Amino acid sequence: MIVDAHVHVYPPIIKENWREIARTERYFEMLVRGVAHKWGTVEELLAAMDEDGVDQSWICGFAFSDIELCRVCNDYVLEAASSSKGRLKALVVVPPLVRGMKDEIARCAARGAVGVGELFPDGQSFFIDDARETWRLAASCHENNLFLTLHCAEPVGRQYAGKGLMGPREAYALAVAHPELRILLAHWGGGLFLYESMRDVKANLRNVWYDTAATPFLYSHEIYDSAVAVGIADKILYGSDFPLLRLPRYRKMLDASNMTERQKNAYLGGNSQALLYF
Repeated sequence: MIVDAHVHVYPPIIKENWREIARTERYFEMLVRGVAHKWGTVEELLAAMDEDGVDQSWICGFAFSDIELCRVCNDYVLEAASSSKGRLKALVVVPPLVRGMKDEIARCAARGAVGVGELFPDGQSFFIDDARETWRLAASCHENNLFLTLHCAEPVGRQYAGKGLMGPREAYALAVAHPELRILLAHWGGGLFLYESMRDVKANLRNVWYDTAATPFLYSHEIYDSAVAVGIADKILYGSDFPLLRLPRYRKMLDASNMTERQKNAYLGGNSQALLYF
């Protein structure tokens, strides 16, 4: 079973009105005007899944600062998931510091959501290393049995639209502050996984997983071997960052790595189930 744990889809109304939305959602504007941006719908995703042999995708909308826009995205992914016969799982987006956030998470959990995210700390103006700003979000996820997916970026290297300043140090502080929370860090956690070779860090990251979204844009295939060497091959999840990228690009990297077939299969699906049913 192949599971894509990091997929973005946009309700048609968001695409149709993006210029108006961008006037007040500056992070959204920066991303949609970026050279790498692509729009993706549920129908386009399902067609791509059929073509690439992906069995299941975890889908989310855009994490706006406006909770009403988030609700539009949430309703879209929830409806898609409910009618997909198990092919799609819904993640919901919320602005963590806005009134009504907890009610929206509970509403979506009742309709079958499996997680919250991908949230953008920089774009939504909250600090993941400050427990005063994350405890309500963490509690809501925990109470509703949802994991949390967060955008996390590498602190070095080139700059690009949406990279942001929240990296491995901040993500580690979040995990330490909320050991009960299941966390999926996007984009390899900005390199946080490498520190799992430290025993105390590994203990504090016991409920943390990493997805590999955008890997072909950022890393060489050796990063997969690094994950094996550190001992976290069972904690990395295939995430394409669709519609930006699709499975064939990742297959090439896997084929160039030294991962065993068992490790590849776990990465492509088994590890995601361990997170989902943890």
